[in-house]
Amino acid sequence: MDWGAFRLSLQLAFFTVILLLPIAVLMARWLVTLPPAPKSIIESLLTLPLILPPTVLGFFLLITLSDSSSIGRIWRSIFDESLVFTFEGLLVASIIVNIPFAVQPALRAFEAIGSDMREAAETCGMSSWRSFRRIEFPLAWPGILTGGVLTFAHTLGEFGVVLMVGGNIPGETRTVAIAIYDQVQSFDNASAATMSAILLAISLLAISITFLLTRKALSRNRL
Repeated sequence: MDWGAFRLSLQLAFFTVILLLPIAVLMARWLVTLPPAPKSIIESLLTLPLILPPTVLGFFLLITLSDSSSIGRIWRSIFDESLVFTFEGLLVASIIVNIPFAVQPALRAFEAIGSDMREAAETCGMSSWRSFRRIEFPLAWPGILTGGVLTFAHTLGEFGVVLMVGGNIPGETRTVAIAIYDQVQSFDNASAATMSAILLAISLLAISITFLLTRKALSRNRL
């Protein structure tokens, strides 16, 4: 049992959610205000990580974050280390890969609020920020929460991008998905089955808690 891989996967999922969710909320709120044509184009671009095969997306990210790219050279000049095959590079890749999982539920939640409520808040003298904080965010909270949990669960199970960008370095980039693959390759099916069952239980628990909290939030919003 590779508990180090579990800890690293949970750490990666936690930081991915913490860093991505505020960006996703602001991006979703901004998309609601756009006209249909540019909104559709931007939504299509944000959905690409769902369409591209993980190895293809991982290859593009590997090239983008490598020392031969501008991003990679800037990172090395600041931190004196490569961005690829490190936890930091893995985190950057994880954030990019999970953008649609975080943005789409939040966007659907903000769309459901309707422009008439925003116009009513503006008529009452509320600023855009106050309207967002006091009205829109509480109403959109179930969708935002769903995006956070989907991001967390997807990060735990991500394989292709993790392997391409992070490799398989124990304690640094070896996640539980890669550890399971290694166990299968070494014909240790018992360990692979145990780790898979634990991963399944964590994901199921996270999704169940989300449904429960979302249902309670929706009930409060109806009152």
